[in-house]
Amino acid sequence: MERRTAVVYDAESGDDHERQGTVWTATSHIAAAVVGSGVLALAWTVAQLGWAVGPLVLLFFSCVTYYTSALLADCYRYPDPVDGAVNREYIDAVRCYLGRKNVLLCGCAQYVNLWGTLVGYTITASTSMIAVKRVNCFHREGFGAGDCNPSGSTYMVVFGLFQLLLSQLPSLHNIAWLSVVAVATSFGYSFISLGLCAAKWASHGDVRGTLAGAAVDAPREKAFNVLLALGNIAFSYTFADVLIEIQDTLRAPPAENKTMKRASFYGLGMTTVFYLLLGCTGYAAFGNDAPGNILTGYAFYEPFWLVDIANICVIVHLIGAYQVFAQPIFARLESCVACRWPDAKFINATYYVRVPCLRSSSASSPPTTVAVAPLKLVLRTILIMFTTLVAMLLPFFNAVLGLIGALGFWPLSVYFPVSMHVARLKIRRGELRWWMLQAMSFVCLLISIAASIGSVQDIVHNLKAAAPFKISD
Repeated sequence: MERRTAVVYDAESGDDHERQGTVWTATSHIAAAVVGSGVLALAWTVAQLGWAVGPLVLLFFSCVTYYTSALLADCYRYPDPVDGAVNREYIDAVRCYLGRKNVLLCGCAQYVNLWGTLVGYTITASTSMIAVKRVNCFHREGFGAGDCNPSGSTYMVVFGLFQLLLSQLPSLHNIAWLSVVAVATSFGYSFISLGLCAAKWASHGDVRGTLAGAAVDAPREKAFNVLLALGNIAFSYTFADVLIEIQDTLRAPPAENKTMKRASFYGLGMTTVFYLLLGCTGYAAFGNDAPGNILTGYAFYEPFWLVDIANICVIVHLIGAYQVFAQPIFARLESCVACRWPDAKFINATYYVRVPCLRSSSASSPPTTVAVAPLKLVLRTILIMFTTLVAMLLPFFNAVLGLIGALGFWPLSVYFPVSMHVARLKIRRGELRWWMLQAMSFVCLLISIAASIGSVQDIVHNLKAAAPFKISD
């Protein structure tokens, strides 16, 4: 049977969008988006919740995320999930199913969460860069050497400059190779972290930790730590804000919603296994003293080369995941500006620059030309510079991750998918299905509010205790 490639025509922009993605490329996009900074905090997270609750909470978030992702996948087309008109962005699906009154709320939640994720990735990447330098410094000078704790500001700027280069790629379906590399490196540092934790556990042979988790002197502090842990787990499973964009890369047949459900199952299934293994093994190894970041929180320094490889894998993975989350923001900003000033030359201009060092295989062929759009260059540069600046001002790993996860989990991963599902199937208020869906949504709302409180409290505490521009481990 001949394989067909799906082509979507956007009537407003006149853009023929060729889609060649498969279940495996979609799985790689999902894994690149999901398995990120959150995996590094899992040992600490389980330590706050304890053996009795920690693994169950991880499974709960995994099941809720998969279920709501399946609901959202059916909203890619309107009104029929197989033959309806295509919604190429999350906010377009909300507009079709829930009306314009929900678009503003959705847009704020989605793009603030996407941007916040970029801030979190910048912080995490710079922390891993610092860890590489610190581990090598300790290996040369001895553990505890005073000059082995550099500032993170420089590394954040370096990471931002690299993202500026990658940001000139046109759209998400053109960076599938970047997601594949990101997934490979994510499994790399996950396996290395798991191996280091397992070796640490084997070195003492005891299953450390308690059923109730880490104990602190003040009950108030324990409560805030538990809430922060919930926010970290929510962040670890966040990808609903890019699900529609990922689904828009899939070819048909088979129907995009069926392929996306399979990709969500595979992607979330693999990441949940890693989360449980790493979180539980790390807690068994370190007990209630588990570090906030398993690779950078003074947990491992030998073998130094293996710790270096793990942190380099973190950096490479976050480079790819950053673009997965950034491309929808770029697309929305450029679309808004183009609609506001449709006839401006600066907005619509595209220049072609010859790059002499890039030629085809033939030596006599002319130099390769690269398209440069001034609008894209300026907008993307401003956004990345602003993101880097905010990361430098709030360099608190666990607290920032917890706040991002708490703010984005309920509206994007639960409320809008459930509401669109109710509207699509015309489920009447008062039916048993309606009550069950609303109950799930309400429980997730309470979790998000509680986790936000814990994260804000931790950020305030860190701001009082730490000097500006200093990475807090």
